[in-house]
Amino acid sequence: MQIKTPRPLLQFQNPPAKLTDSLSAAVFVGDDLWVASDETTTVERLSTDDDLTFQHHKSFSLNGLLSLPAEGTQFDQEIDIEGLDFHDSHLWLIGSHSLKRKKVERTDGGPDAKLIKKLGTIEKEGNRFILARIPVIRNSETGEQELVGESPSGSTPILKASRLSADLTSDALSEAIRNAEGGKGDVHLAKFLDIPGKDNGLDIEGLAVAGEKVFVGLRGPVLRGWAVVLELSVDTSDSSRLGLKELEPNRLYRKHFLDLAGLGVRDLSIQGSDLLSLAGPTMVLDGPATLYRWKDALNTNSDSVVRGDRLTVEMQIPFGQGADHAEGVAIVPGSGPPSQILVVYDSPDPERKKGVVDAVRADVFALPNH
Repeated sequence: MQIKTPRPLLQFQNPPAKLTDSLSAAVFVGDDLWVASDETTTVERLSTDDDLTFQHHKSFSLNGLLSLPAEGTQFDQEIDIEGLDFHDSHLWLIGSHSLKRKKVERTDGGPDAKLIKKLGTIEKEGNRFILARIPVIRNSETGEQELVGESPSGSTPILKASRLSADLTSDALSEAIRNAEGGKGDVHLAKFLDIPGKDNGLDIEGLAVAGEKVFVGLRGPVLRGWAVVLELSVDTSDSSRLGLKELEPNRLYRKHFLDLAGLGVRDLSIQGSDLLSLAGPTMVLDGPATLYRWKDALNTNSDSVVRGDRLTVEMQIPFGQGADHAEGVAIVPGSGPPSQILVVYDSPDPERKKGVVDAVRADVFALPNH
């Protein structure tokens, strides 16, 4: 497809109140655009008739498709989805895996003592600890893509929604980091597990899946200016659960350190054997949003420091003051040349919602030719 406008409209039907203000991930599955918010427990499917407006919307609640770690608790209002991808008939998603410090707004009233106490409150919201995949099937009557907990009886093979083992405070990935180095903890990352994400603690934003290789981008920590991408090998042989496989003896992940000019990873997307990394500020900051290309990333077979000719700037993405935080990037299938990318934003500028209801405008850019 070829999107015909630099600012397509994403039109939702009766969305949750925060949805259009908190888009955090995007991926195309065929011509359908799937997006997610970090404030809900749903994912959204959008399609277009005119390549100008994505006007056909359906929402899918994940509560009925996956066993969520925080289901039935006070923390069951969001998953904090920060990455989406599609591979092998499944929509993959990942939560931030981060701790949350209570927010104090500049406009909050009340006594200082109350606000100081609030700022000292840290929570573990169990649904954030999730890496999962959900089958995508095509409805035999409508022809539309749908998410299901299990593919229909008689289909071959039977596909099931599955996730890494998790509880209210961690999952198999965070425990792998905590117990690395013979139980001492990962020398680079373990100490950041107990620091809230917006304080430069561990904060996942970005997911890219290629075969058994799963790349996970970290918004934080940024280590002396170096961003981190984790490479996992995910075992899908048991259709009812995901597991982490050893990449080397006693190692469940590889670490790649990227020179993103002090920025953290906001999203990942695969193009050929390259990995596109959307980079932005860590913590609660406005600042540059830059799209990088990590060349031949999918053929990396060891820990690496990625810089120089292996890591090039594709483009600068617009950003605002207190608004337009680029969070999700998706390659438009079949576009080009040049290829197009679609970018969605958290805290969108009011201009993106001007004159529309339950809708927000994304951006489309042309990638440089390679």
